Amino acid sequence: MKSQRKTNVLAVTIAIYVATFVSAVEGTVVSTALPTIVGDLRGVSLMNWVFSIYLLTTAMVTPIYGKLADLVGRKPVMQVGLAIFIVGSTMSGLSNTMPVLIFWRAVQGIGAGALLPVSMTIIADVYSYEKRARVLGINNSAWGIAAVLAPLIGGVIIDKLSWHWIFFINVPIGLITMVLFQLFLHEPSHVQHKKIDYLGSFWLMLSLLSLMLSFQSLGQTPINWTIVVLEWGVSGVSLWRFIRQESRTAEPVISLELFKNRPFIGQNLIAGLINGYLMAISVYVPTWAQGLLGVPASFAGFALTPSSLLWIIGAFVTSALLVKWTPHRILYFSLSFILVAGVWFASLPITTSFGWFFLITAIGGFGFGITMTTTTVTSQHLVPEEAVGVATSFNTLSRTIGQTLMVSIFGIVLNIGMQQELEMHPGATMTMMNKLINPQTAGQLPAKLLPALRQVLYSGLHWVYIIGIIFVLLAVLINCLDQHDWSLD
Repeated sequence: MKSQRKTNVLAVTIAIYVATFVSAVEGTVVSTALPTIVGDLRGVSLMNWVFSIYLLTTAMVTPIYGKLADLVGRKPVMQVGLAIFIVGSTMSGLSNTMPVLIFWRAVQGIGAGALLPVSMTIIADVYSYEKRARVLGINNSAWGIAAVLAPLIGGVIIDKLSWHWIFFINVPIGLITMVLFQLFLHEPSHVQHKKIDYLGSFWLMLSLLSLMLSFQSLGQTPINWTIVVLEWGVSGVSLWRFIRQESRTAEPVISLELFKNRPFIGQNLIAGLINGYLMAISVYVPTWAQGLLGVPASFAGFALTPSSLLWIIGAFVTSALLVKWTPHRILYFSLSFILVAGVWFASLPITTSFGWFFLITAIGGFGFGITMTTTTVTSQHLVPEEAVGVATSFNTLSRTIGQTLMVSIFGIVLNIGMQQELEMHPGATMTMMNKLINPQTAGQLPAKLLPALRQVLYSGLHWVYIIGIIFVLLAVLINCLDQHDWSLD
């Protein structure tokens, strides 16, 4: 980025890495502490919202931050996001009831919505296209390190301090990151006399909120279809109003011109599908390890470590591939690894030993690393320089919506699969399934029913991975439909 004062690229890269690490650690650390939090605040019926509300608000504001980053600059937007995140973290730590915690988690999510898209936009600013994939690989290593350290960090904090410090620890880290950006990131002056499209922002957030809430409602048992249809209706009307507003305003939040860019839309559809499929791995591999193999929760999570590590290697490989191949060809290559891992998961017998998961997740992780890096870099490169922030936030939004949608779909598939199998095993109940998934309570179940209960869980997981293959094949089909053998030169 050109400016009167030169940006300290190393210091800014460190700040971006720290911001990414905070985002990566947040979900896993909170999940580690959640049983303690629920026990302390007596809110088991609301526990799902501790995660859901954070994801909802993050998705809602992501496009807004992207537009603001293009209008007023990356640094002020990042600083505001970090400030809101710090306030939300502080107040979450001070919460004494579940409703209060959920409210401040929503605020925390509003701040977190800036961290990932604006960080990736800054990387696009300060690094050339040739170096960008390599830097994204280094930055993505934060997710691999977080996957290993987060359960340990969470356990130590819970044992030595209290769950409140799960949130308080974000405060000093966030403040240090703000200082680094303030001192070392220098941009051209963004003095633009342009109005922010508040009405368009409102309709977009209402549409996304209704859509994401409908995904949450679909994950409930039993499904209240009246509520789901109502949420779809509100989302559809709000989307229509948003499109009308964007076609009229001079400064749209998301330019409708982006939707005429077929390669751009294709890249983001693939990113959404594959990031959604990733949930089948990150959520249900530990469930398989604990429920079917009796592996302790703290160790089951390590089955995902090879995926995180090979993700980093895949991102580095992408840097070399982008110079030689078109994104179209690179995605064929990377999706083949994900498809192989997916088919392998779907065909695993119930007797599979824990060690095989390290190999399968490694294969999938390599494909994920190449796919996600390619779609991000390509999305940035397919738009004009002044729209990089919007394009990056759109990519992040696509991934978040894909993730939320797939989690709901996989949850429904798992429940239906288990319910059908339960009918074949008299005496087995869904309450028993909840105990089976937790190795600490599995021993309380009747020994004679354990084989049947494991078969029930296996049946549900088996269908999750079969449906997951369909989404990977859809990503391959979208790549096939892009007939342009275009390059990024």
